[in-house]
Amino acid sequence: MRSFLDAKMMAKSLRQALADRKIDLSHGDCLELVAKQFGFQEWNMLAARLGELKPDEKRLRFPSRWEMSGSVVPGTTHQLGLDPTMPGAALVKSLVPRAGEINLTGKIAVLLQNISASESVGKRLKLSAYLRTEDADIGTIYMCLSSAQGTSMRFDNLLHREVDGALKGTQDWTLRTIVLDVPQGAESIHYGFFLKGYGKVWARSFELIAVEADIAPTAVHSQYLDRPANLDFSQPS
Repeated sequence: MRSFLDAKMMAKSLRQALADRKIDLSHGDCLELVAKQFGFQEWNMLAARLGELKPDEKRLRFPSRWEMSGSVVPGTTHQLGLDPTMPGAALVKSLVPRAGEINLTGKIAVLLQNISASESVGKRLKLSAYLRTEDADIGTIYMCLSSAQGTSMRFDNLLHREVDGALKGTQDWTLRTIVLDVPQGAESIHYGFFLKGYGKVWARSFELIAVEADIAPTAVHSQYLDRPANLDFSQPS
């Protein structure tokens, strides 16, 4: 996947593609277009960013069988991948300064896996992982159970918990868990961890296992009700 580190190569490819279509743009014009694609106002700003790169801001190796999602421009807004200084840990890190040109407030960067729910329907699943944060707005794990149509049937990301919720600021390794029942009709299971806003979040030791009924679900609400309820509007929220 290309990032702003490939800007010059992308500008060269863009110029050639346009020339093939009888559109003549200079290399400089193509550099300006590529810079705007990555959220910079002009090429000089992107060039300065390239010149400021520190060794630990270069590409991280990406973990096999994992994917990235969210408000991510790899290498420009975020780094996602294996932390070479922490064996067995993955990192999601914002690269944009809090007062920078690109506003990451409320944006998320996710490292995730998607698996089939076929062997888990009717079971109660527990997702667990250790998280560590540094100057993070929010760092958390999540799990979502989806139907064949892509509708979320069960979901938890710790954000609404008063106890054992998402991590904020700077915190050392902390265990977090999610427990969800896999309903009939569930097609897929999606889980991982994400950074919301600015900062850094690490994760390690992910585990997804079936548990017994004596372990309570962490999210009892879902996209669908289990049965009709409050049909006479007698129960306020």
